[in-house]
Amino acid sequence: MTTIKEILQDCDNRMNKAIDACRNELMRIRTGRASTALLDTVKVEAYGNVSPLNQVASLTVPDAHMIAITPWDKGMLGPIEKAIQAANLGLNPANDGKMIRVPMPPLTEERRKEISKLVKKFGEEAKVAIRNVRRDSMEHLKKAEKELHFSEDERKRGEDEVQKRTDHHVKDIDSLVATKEKEVMAV
Repeated sequence: MTTIKEILQDCDNRMNKAIDACRNELMRIRTGRASTALLDTVKVEAYGNVSPLNQVASLTVPDAHMIAITPWDKGMLGPIEKAIQAANLGLNPANDGKMIRVPMPPLTEERRKEISKLVKKFGEEAKVAIRNVRRDSMEHLKKAEKELHFSEDERKRGEDEVQKRTDHHVKDIDSLVATKEKEVMAV
């Protein structure tokens, strides 16, 4: 038996997941600033296994234009360097025998515009996901009205609440996208 409250809770949870997914995608997008999130997708061949970079080394950001990678085992310097180059991130790691420094090259104006388009694309995908959740929630409310015999007024209140939540989550996405675009376009 599904109540309006349960439908709204499910709606909220799914919309929050869409926002989290968008936030994670945006974190991986390179701006002019250094961020360890850029290297989240890098996998390193370590001791016969393929492991995420953050499981074989510690990553720090000493300044806005540099990522420092200190492997826990000095023998991993070469494989880490190769993994970063193979990841095709446009980054050039420099190995000094103790640690690897990854300087962040400045972005060209053309590249900034491309990245800005990508940010908008991720934002739009998240909005589509939120709208799909809204549609599903509205359908659940209509089914529940018939099956559980609650009033049309209760269903309409539920639909109004779903719409309010949709508007709120879309605003959150817009704010995330605007913040990331501002970061990307900053020189």
